[in-house]
Amino acid sequence: MTYLFITTIIIFFICFLLFKAYKNTQDIKINKINVASESGINNDSTLSILHLSDLHLENISLSPMQLERKLENESVDLIALTGDFLDRKRSIPKLLPYLRVLNRLEPTHGTYAVFGNHDYVLEGDDLNELKTLLEDNNVHVLQNESSTISVNGEAINIIGIDDYSTNRSNLSLAYKHIEQGKNIVLTHDPTIVLDMHEYAFDYLMAGHFHGGQICYPKAYHLAKMGKLARKNVIKGLHSHNSTPFYISEGLGQTGLNIRIGSRPEITFHDVTVGVKAS
Repeated sequence: MTYLFITTIIIFFICFLLFKAYKNTQDIKINKINVASESGINNDSTLSILHLSDLHLENISLSPMQLERKLENESVDLIALTGDFLDRKRSIPKLLPYLRVLNRLEPTHGTYAVFGNHDYVLEGDDLNELKTLLEDNNVHVLQNESSTISVNGEAINIIGIDDYSTNRSNLSLAYKHIEQGKNIVLTHDPTIVLDMHEYAFDYLMAGHFHGGQICYPKAYHLAKMGKLARKNVIKGLHSHNSTPFYISEGLGQTGLNIRIGSRPEITFHDVTVGVKAS
């Protein structure tokens, strides 16, 4: 009788923890980050960027309607999507209603995306189908390439570096056609910053680590994912060689749809840009 009672209590406790961990996936935090300009900038203006990462549509607790409600009072200049949309062909149609929500925001300078390691589980026609869906819904997919916009008279290079964790990054190709101006980098695995000594950037946005997703109390299981993870640099605002970069905790989950010690996030970045003083 005592053994049965203890077993029942343990099972109840585990179920309670799993329920709480699942509820954490619905507790979306909205972070607002201000990235100041370097000295010597005149006529400053701000580029407002909505950053979403790691939707993982197989395990996401935020519906398109809920996303729309969270974004309905926001105005953005640019949307950045930093990979890991999904990893199953059957999930591709699930992306469309989320893209429609983003389109209704009408970002002044458009929407830009890179792929992550889970997206590359798709191959051939399936990966092309995902890319086509994105492009048909006004998303510029950058695979080691760049696009240049103009803000307050300054060229802003949006540089998309392909996924580092699957050995698809090509820095020289990604930077091949950039103009003189500010460099904003989108990539999935932020570990690439450690290899960018010869490639200047003013701000970088990434995802990949989910803030650990399950932290007990640290995300020890991420150690195999590279040097940044081993340093516990897995979320939030950081700098490398005095240059800022941001790691999103993402919106979805991998494996089980649970989070412990982390929360999904939507992030707005206000990046100061302007005409450099002569």
